[in-house]
Amino acid sequence: MNSKLLSITENAADQIKKIMSNSKGDCVGVKIGVDKTGCSGYAYKMDYAFDDTKGFDVVEDKGVKIFIDPKATMFLIGSEMDYKIDKLASRFIFNNPNEKSTCGCGESFSI
Repeated sequence: MNSKLLSITENAADQIKKIMSNSKGDCVGVKIGVDKTGCSGYAYKMDYAFDDTKGFDVVEDKGVKIFIDPKATMFLIGSEMDYKIDKLASRFIFNNPNEKSTCGCGESFSI
C-alpha cells in the first residue's frame, strides 16, 4: 500500500466494493484521475479499472485496489478518500491537504 499517496476510509472501501460488484466485466478496482475543469480549475474523476492500468500508481487497502493516473499523483499526495451520505446526495470526497480552495458546490478545486 502507498499510504503516503492516498488513504481510504472504510466507507470508501465498502462503496468501491459495491461499485465493482456492479461492473460489467472483470473489474480489478477503480481508477482515479484529475481533469482540468469546473469553476475552481480541477475535478476528480473515477472509472472502473480493468486491464488498462499499466503505469498507474496502485494503492491497495481494505480489500480494494485504487489505480491513480500518473498525471494525478501530484494532486493527490497525502489525501484521504472517503464516501459520504447526507440528505441530498451520496458521493466520494477527497480530503486533500494540497487544495488551496474549492468551488461553492464542492465539485472542483484549485492547487
